Amino acid sequence: MDNEQTASSEQPVEAGPALNKKILLVEDDEALASVYRSRLELEGFVIQHVNNGENALQAAMEFRPDLILLDAMMPKISGFDVLDILRHTPETANIHVVMLTALSQPKDKDRAEALGVDDYLVKSQVVIGDVVDRVKHHLGVTQ
Repeated sequence: MDNEQTASSEQPVEAGPALNKKILLVEDDEALASVYRSRLELEGFVIQHVNNGENALQAAMEFRPDLILLDAMMPKISGFDVLDILRHTPETANIHVVMLTALSQPKDKDRAEALGVDDYLVKSQVVIGDVVDRVKHHLGVTQ
């Protein structure tokens, strides 16, 4: 009888429509990345984490995420440069990109918007639930 129950429920209910949506998390702060990864996985997303811009570009091509959560200030290649390259590469041009950064100046947000960011969130102004809500919004995942 246990087999019948398992066979009848192919997807976990709590994962919902987020199941199999892939997110590339680009964050050099390992502690923060761990918190975001755990929460997003609980929401049913498949997460790959990298800690610098160079690895982000490679992972974007190989992992083919549905959305990239991108820090701005990182080693090797900045988030702004990563965004610029993503938008000018045919294979990655249409991936949703949400910048999650400590940079709160309007000029930084303007720069990101000029480069084609989908959303710009300042770490000190949002909680993790806000980030999850924005991710779901851009991926068309209902609550």
